[in-house]
Amino acid sequence: MSIGSNFARLLKKQVSNINSQKKWTHSVAVIGAPFSKGQKKRGVEHGPTAIRNAGLLERLSKIGCSVYDVGDLKFAHVPNDALYNNVVKHPRTVGLACQVLADAVSRAIGAGHTCITLGGDHSLALGSITGHAQHCPDLCVIWVDAHADINTPLTSKSGSLHGQPVSFLLRELQDKMPIIPGFAWAKPCLSRSDIIYIGLRDLDPAEQFILKKYNISYYSMRHIDCMGIHKVMERTFDQLLGRRQRPIHLSFDIDAFDPTLAPSTGTPVLGGLTYREGVYITEEIHNTGMLSGMDLVEVNPLLGATSDEVKATANLAVDVIASCLGDTRDGAHMIIDDLPTPSTTYESDNEEQVRI
Repeated sequence: MSIGSNFARLLKKQVSNINSQKKWTHSVAVIGAPFSKGQKKRGVEHGPTAIRNAGLLERLSKIGCSVYDVGDLKFAHVPNDALYNNVVKHPRTVGLACQVLADAVSRAIGAGHTCITLGGDHSLALGSITGHAQHCPDLCVIWVDAHADINTPLTSKSGSLHGQPVSFLLRELQDKMPIIPGFAWAKPCLSRSDIIYIGLRDLDPAEQFILKKYNISYYSMRHIDCMGIHKVMERTFDQLLGRRQRPIHLSFDIDAFDPTLAPSTGTPVLGGLTYREGVYITEEIHNTGMLSGMDLVEVNPLLGATSDEVKATANLAVDVIASCLGDTRDGAHMIIDDLPTPSTTYESDNEEQVRI
């Protein structure tokens, strides 16, 4: 694609200077992924524009990030993209889009940036995590979502691939995965112990079976109610980072929040995260110092009943991303090493009286 060479040059620009910047600075690449074919509702392809228009780039710059917005990727629609097994929709188109995103994320991570992917629907996580893993094969994933997105193409009732990306990523599920057109490039890069879910509250029967059979860790909203979000994050980091420090990929579906906070999304489910719980998750991930890539997906500007609902959802997405990168509720302060001292010698009271 023609965007490739320009994209690579942009990402490498000034990378040699990153290590000399102040220690609070993040070098952040923002990739727009305006893609909607992983599900059936129009509008989620406008998510990247809505999040940018809500002030994302300005917010990141304000908290000290060096921001490289590489623009929106171009995704082709494959003609005659027939159903797989009479159920799975747009397999070739989704597979190609994920491959394009994987290449883009790989270039961003390889150039030394923290990579932020703006969706788009959640099928894209197959591409972003695969691309991330090409440079960080030991990465772990925190998946914040109302849904597990771990159906296989043979268990999905809807046929929507935004409900299936994790099944493509997990090594333990590969003997249950059929060969699907468009996905020959995709190779599993995670083991079951590399991923933890937070915020689940709407699981299909097959997903519930998979989570329990393969002992995949998750914290549902019931767990959060019982334990509190502090304990959930403590246990999450104990599992993922307890033995060794390694890169974190955060995949955050905006529908993890309660629909009263994030109404402009395709599959809202009552009883979701509060604002405080959601931002606490991202603040704690930032505090590990290990965030290396993230997705913010499923903002759909066409599904808000009012313009205020659309703005609220997009603003919430900006808050999530910014808090991942150091914006805190204490105030987004750049790190300083010392307080300034006066450089001018002032007159004593006696000298001032004499002068007067």
